[in-house]
Amino acid sequence: MAQVLEFKLPDLGEGLTEAEIVRWLVEVGDVVAIDQPVVEVETAKAMVEVPCPYGGVVTARFGEEGSELPVGAPLLTVAVGATDASSSGSDGAAAEEPSGGSGNVLVGYGTGAPAARRRRIRPERVGATAATATAPASAPAPVPAAASALAPAPVPVGEVNGQANGQVNGRQGPVAVVSPLVRRLARQHDIDLRRLTGSGPDGLILRADVDSAIRHAGEATEAEARPAAEPVAAEAPTFHGGAAAPAAERIPLRGVRGAVADKLSRSRSEIPDATCWVDADATELMVARAAMNAASGPSGGPKVSVLALLARICTAALARYPELNSTVDTAAREIVRLPGVHLGFAAQTERGLVVPVVRDAHTRNAESIGAEIARLTELARTGKLSPAQLTGGTFTLNNYGVFGVDGSTPIINHPEAAMLGVGRIMPKPWVHNGELAVRQVVQLSLTFDHRVCDGGTAGGFLRYVADCVEQPAVLLRTL
Repeated sequence: MAQVLEFKLPDLGEGLTEAEIVRWLVEVGDVVAIDQPVVEVETAKAMVEVPCPYGGVVTARFGEEGSELPVGAPLLTVAVGATDASSSGSDGAAAEEPSGGSGNVLVGYGTGAPAARRRRIRPERVGATAATATAPASAPAPVPAAASALAPAPVPVGEVNGQANGQVNGRQGPVAVVSPLVRRLARQHDIDLRRLTGSGPDGLILRADVDSAIRHAGEATEAEARPAAEPVAAEAPTFHGGAAAPAAERIPLRGVRGAVADKLSRSRSEIPDATCWVDADATELMVARAAMNAASGPSGGPKVSVLALLARICTAALARYPELNSTVDTAAREIVRLPGVHLGFAAQTERGLVVPVVRDAHTRNAESIGAEIARLTELARTGKLSPAQLTGGTFTLNNYGVFGVDGSTPIINHPEAAMLGVGRIMPKPWVHNGELAVRQVVQLSLTFDHRVCDGGTAGGFLRYVADCVEQPAVLLRTL
């Protein structure tokens, strides 16, 4: 006998309350194994694949790609024991899964069992099998009371379009909605979903349909509120040069982009920041880097990057000026000096700016920091960073020189106290040993929280960084 189990969007950690569905990895009717990834979601921290703790046949999915779901809302339902009994041989045996789940719902915490091959099961057969195990064929599968406020009851396969139990628009039968966000939006605006005709596949009601209904309801209310004598003027399009002006594009601030916007806005509103900068001759730093990489030989390990050397210089500078490795507890009105350096570095990706964190950077040498930066950068590019790898930083290094610019005034990565910005390193005229010469020059800028220190401390930090860039041997004192 099949048992229909509901899998809800798990708590992905770090206080996240919602996630956006980026891509479904399974279809209704597919056979899934325990801990097999079933959906790719994007949170305010990172892109992650969510594994299902149950094995069986997918009978329903909730939410469309691009929609947001709150933590605790149903993701999908699985009919455990509802695999196609007509299959025989080793292939059929491999599709069977135990009725229990692993209970592991975060990426990287699975049981390690190999994922079963996905096999499509005819929707009519799955729907019938799931229905016989849970309720009469005319009734949807039950939903726990805790989930009813967030999403509709699971809809058996074959009933997702709302046609199985009768007609929809204004009549009896299930409503053709699978997204809990669409239902919640309709409830908030008193929209009767049974009166809507969905524009999605098989009449599925989408968020755009509800938005359109809200818009029309608002226009009707506004028209009723006008005095009878007031003429209703038609809204005319704006013309430029005889052509209608295109509509402005609206891009939702959500996911990574929304999280960045919130953090930057909070930083500007809470932190009284100031910026100081200096030009430094990086010629000797580039020579030292070339010598270090040459000494490692053709197969002596990864090359040391300029960013890794600058990161090592930052950890040495923070050891001298610990005021900048701190945060401000506004509630207690205290400055909290942090014992270790968790160095964040800005990385631009297709999904926006992220700041991966090198843990315990103060205990690492330049080679170790460089290897960790390379590893985290690759994870950032592929969207595989975990929330833990994007939080907990105490100081940030921002290399905007990769964009071909010389200087900037960085916004502090709240709740940190400072950020060092590095411009491009390029040949410039420079007075060296009393003579004009062409040297490799870089601009360094430090934005700091003026609550944790005064300009003297910030200037001392920046001057030490510049001295190490100009004379890398200065670092030997702290290595």
